[in-house]
Amino acid sequence: MTDFSGQVALVTGASKGIGAATAEALAKTGAHVVLTARDAKALEQVEQRIFDAGGSATIAPLDLIEGDAIARLCTAIAQRWEKLDIMVMSAAQFPPLMPVADMEPKGFTQALNTNVLATQALIAGFDRLLRRSENGRLIGLTSTVAQAPRAYWGAYAASKAAFEVLLDCYAQETCNISSLRVAIVNPGATRTDMRAKAYPGEDPATVKPPEVVAERLVALLGEPFSSGYRESIIQTP
Repeated sequence: MTDFSGQVALVTGASKGIGAATAEALAKTGAHVVLTARDAKALEQVEQRIFDAGGSATIAPLDLIEGDAIARLCTAIAQRWEKLDIMVMSAAQFPPLMPVADMEPKGFTQALNTNVLATQALIAGFDRLLRRSENGRLIGLTSTVAQAPRAYWGAYAASKAAFEVLLDCYAQETCNISSLRVAIVNPGATRTDMRAKAYPGEDPATVKPPEVVAERLVALLGEPFSSGYRESIIQTP
């Protein structure tokens, strides 16, 4: 098992699904995990599971698109630790599926704010701390529709495509001047609340649980991947 003892990890969207599973998996390797999401009660439950398993964590309930929330998070982490070793961007906003011609501005704006603007703000806020790490790693979770758009998925697909472009550019900008490495991972069909919204008639047992993705993400974080690395996790249940 990869050993991340003494390292600090930040996981967004850590209250449930892939984010929660990844946070718990990282804690089992010895990392201190900072958990952030909007649902404080759900974060507390994840934190308790980490404590019960012998790990360590800190919760930071916040809405990534609310005012100076990210700036406050950056300040708090910088004051407690001098570096950030791992960041996993799992948080995402999934707008209602509908034709491009009928897209609701509110839902599209929320998706852009969370999936694009908050991504840039996280990169800007934690760039210095990530570069201070001897082996800084950033993984962003994407979606198949970012590169293979499909009907009615326009709002989400556009936001995730922009998300990928930001991470690709950041990977190129940092790879030759720091040890920081950036990866984009498509978790594929996974048993999450977002998946249930997109496919309400699907039997959850037919897709893999979040723990499968989390296991692979933790393993990848321990590998010497090149910046800009891409991977799709297609394992079945």
